[in-house]
Amino acid sequence: MRLQDKLLQLKAEKRAVLAANFYNYETLSGVMQAASALHLPVILQLSESSVRYMGLAVAVAMGKAAIQEYGVESWLHLDHGSTVEMVKRCLDAGFDSVMIDASEKTIGENIGITRQVVEMAAPYQANVEAELGFVAKLGQQNMKKAFTRPDDAAMFVERTGVNALAVAIGSAHGFYKQAPKLEIELLSEISHRIPTPLVLHGSSGIPDEMLLEAIHHGICKVNLATEIKNAFMLALKERLRDNEEIDLRIVFPDATKAVVELLQKKLKTINKIL
Repeated sequence: MRLQDKLLQLKAEKRAVLAANFYNYETLSGVMQAASALHLPVILQLSESSVRYMGLAVAVAMGKAAIQEYGVESWLHLDHGSTVEMVKRCLDAGFDSVMIDASEKTIGENIGITRQVVEMAAPYQANVEAELGFVAKLGQQNMKKAFTRPDDAAMFVERTGVNALAVAIGSAHGFYKQAPKLEIELLSEISHRIPTPLVLHGSSGIPDEMLLEAIHHGICKVNLATEIKNAFMLALKERLRDNEEIDLRIVFPDATKAVVELLQKKLKTINKIL
């Protein structure tokens, strides 16, 4: 099933799929082990920085091989593509889904760039995600005045034909300095105005109850990145404390296990498994 079809199905059912970033073999393995154990679908996400780190061909080969090896319903997605050129490279490399993030440009520029990507992705039958409003990135402050407005969302979707829309409703990338609060009423209004599945960026640190409420009111794709890196590194640091072991094949499995445990918890939460 194409991802865009899966997201429409989830929207109709008021459910969501977890989209997890991976950064190396170990985090990829951790994500896929968790999804396989629970027999649940998962989106494998690669940011531009991860593509640069691993190399595009290697990163795609790893992701595709893991999907085949674990037999999990999965899709490979470009997270926060910053340019049309980067999106084109990923489509050519075999991505099932791409995000073009022109959210920091004017809404007119965002519409134009997103429409260009939607037209570009059509021959590939790839899902296209865009962002409207301001979801704070690392080092940026959240600004309520830049939340996604329902009227803008309706116009944006109509003019671009985008398959999925990331909305600004109070979440932020990275860890929260204050307790997060999602604007659920705003989310509900946006969801009722447009047929397009909605995406929540910056889910790391959002309480389970709030996540479930967001899913009930229109979120169909939940992005998770920061907590994955954090779980991996904390476990690795603990394993290496007062340890002279130099064989990474011995020390990395503990860190991978931490990712598995985190992802199983998140998958259970999102899929309402007790």
